[in-house]
Amino acid sequence: MNLVLIVEDEAQIARAMQINLHAHGYQALTVSNGSDALKAAASQPVDIVVLDLGLPDMDGVDVIRGIRGWSTMPIIVLSARHGSEDKVEALDAGADDYVTKPFGLDELLARLRAASRRAGPRDEAPTLETADFVVDLAGKKIVKDGGEVRLTPTEWSILELLVRNAGKLVSQQQILTQVWGQAYAKETQYLRVYIAQLRRKLESDPSAPRHLHTEAGMGYRFDP
Repeated sequence: MNLVLIVEDEAQIARAMQINLHAHGYQALTVSNGSDALKAAASQPVDIVVLDLGLPDMDGVDVIRGIRGWSTMPIIVLSARHGSEDKVEALDAGADDYVTKPFGLDELLARLRAASRRAGPRDEAPTLETADFVVDLAGKKIVKDGGEVRLTPTEWSILELLVRNAGKLVSQQQILTQVWGQAYAKETQYLRVYIAQLRRKLESDPSAPRHLHTEAGMGYRFDP
């Protein structure tokens, strides 16, 4: 039985969806804002997210980006926004499907079935713990010695890419193009500077790193 996370700030709509999904064999959990959605997605065994974009505390697109920082769980957008720009933004952020309001229950159920068929294995817990620090992919933060380590957005993007490929070599070109863009594919000096900064912030001994390893001339590898 799939667990569907319903993110909807209109209580009547959320309740109606929850009742109808239960009647058709789904478990359903409802939250009314983006912050609670991110917490629920990280702490509950969620299989599919059904997300309204117009939330009281943040834009739904930011919720999509937050979940995509650590998970590939299917996300179906249900929104009153009909503009093509809104659809493109949500899909580019990582949504799997986009349904405009008002919508029919049969259509929603069909979209849920399609999302279930496409879904891969459930993601692992969105945290990675090392002997020196904990990486919280869902919360986009690092905890070391009981306190949070402040990373710049660029530092986080590099670390997240390496952590999500833990134990694997990630090429210099792959990091540069994903973090800075294709135009920076050969700017390896950028990467050396940021890796050095990450080592100073995270490694017990930056000169002899335990976690952020350089593969000379090829790329970098993160070892938990």
